[in-house]
Parts: sequence; structure tokens; C-alpha cells
Amino acid sequence: QVQLVESGGGLVQAGGSLRLSCEASRIIFAIYGMGWYRQAPGKQRELVASITLLGGSVTNYADSVKGRFTIARDNARNMVFLQMNNLNPEDTGVYYCNTYPPQPYWGQGTQVTVSS
Repeated sequence: QVQLVESGGGLVQAGGSLRLSCEASRIIFAIYGMGWYRQAPGKQRELVASITLLGGSVTNYADSVKGRFTIARDNARNMVFLQMNNLNPEDTGVYYCNTYPPQPYWGQGTQVTVSS
């Protein structure tokens, strides 16, 4: 059974930081790379960051978050994290974790709101 549980969102002022956490089912965490996605109000869901399973956990980031966000995974705990620094209002949205590329099931996500 696929399970994705995101947490750590909240309301923060511009320039602040948040750390998102995601616990994933072992069945997918042990096989796939993982990603963080976000959906801003009125926009399509987009990939924010990804990390491979093998090959030294290679990471990739959307241009809009490079230098501010860091993705990491803890294979022993089936968890993936997103450290978000220097947040700005354009980062507001619901953040989801999923495999990369994404599989069809999505969790509930966690809301991130950045006030100016």
C-alpha cells in the first residue's frame, strides 16, 4: 500500500525558514527517487526538488528555489525532507512529496504560506 504523509508546513514571514518532512511507504521509497512538488493557488503542480535513490543521492532543483531549498532523504527511516530558507510569498502553496517521476497516488500535502 502506498502511503505518503507530509508535515511541517505553516505560516512564516518572508525571509523565514521551514523544514518539511515526508514519510513514505517502504515499498516505493526503496525503489524510486523522490521529489517535492508544490501547487500554488490557481497554478498547476510543479516539481520543486528531486533526489535520486542511488548514485550518491544526486539532487536537482527548480530554478526558482536553487540556493534556498535543500532536499535530503533518510533511507533508514523512509523519509525525505525539504529545508526551505529565505522564503518569499511566491513559495506559498501546498507541498507534496512523491516519487520522481510521480506515481498516481498523492498524499494530502502540507500548506506553506509566506507573508510579505
